[in-house]
Amino acid sequence: MIAGGSYGKIGAAVLAAKSALKTGAGLTFTLAPQCGYEILQTSCPEAMFIEGGMKFIKDFDIEKGMTIGIGPGLGTHEETKKGLSNFLKDNQSPLILDADALNIISEDQKKLQLIPQKSIITPHPKEFERLFGKTQNSFERLELAREKAKELHIYIVLKDHHTQVVTPEGNVYYNLTGNAGLAKGGSGDILTGILTSLLAQGYPEKETCILGVWLHGKAADFAAEKHSKESMLPTDVINELGNVFIELNRRAEGML
Repeated sequence: MIAGGSYGKIGAAVLAAKSALKTGAGLTFTLAPQCGYEILQTSCPEAMFIEGGMKFIKDFDIEKGMTIGIGPGLGTHEETKKGLSNFLKDNQSPLILDADALNIISEDQKKLQLIPQKSIITPHPKEFERLFGKTQNSFERLELAREKAKELHIYIVLKDHHTQVVTPEGNVYYNLTGNAGLAKGGSGDILTGILTSLLAQGYPEKETCILGVWLHGKAADFAAEKHSKESMLPTDVINELGNVFIELNRRAEGML
């Protein structure tokens, strides 16, 4: 389930849903406002649509047992904030939280405690600052991320030039794929879809993070080879995911 989109930001939900499907998800749903119905059903017909409101999501009525990624294009309407807070209070299963979901949580530090243990959050540096406070440099930010990952028992995917995966044990994994073309808006929405898909397929949380950011970056590297870092679009990254899996399958077959 991808929960996201609001009036003017439906594209974010489209990108997340498409990338989830391209990463191997089986049944995929989008929880989005009614204003995005035609866009989502036309641009991503493989994903089923669930209405959560008119111009923004206010009802997070999600079936138990679903793997959920929340945040792409969500917006920060007051009713969205209320709906998300109520959902977090009732939900105990690990989630993928990104973008406006993190921005809503950052408005009240008490809401950090509502993040289920073993969840994955994917802040860029500014979102991280809103959540946990300012740091002087990237070294201090990483140490704070390790501290918060341990404290909240969550996985933090800190998006940056070399994205860092921080585990609840305080371990840090650096990703070396990817390029500056991922600085374009929408790239983070793709990562949310990838991570949600991998977690739904049964990958453990740590492996979901490590493989997910690698796939995201590798697809971006393929896209840059075809289109250049300047001209590549997030949709180009999604379209290269299949070629990344083809390469991985060839490597696996060569090892047999």
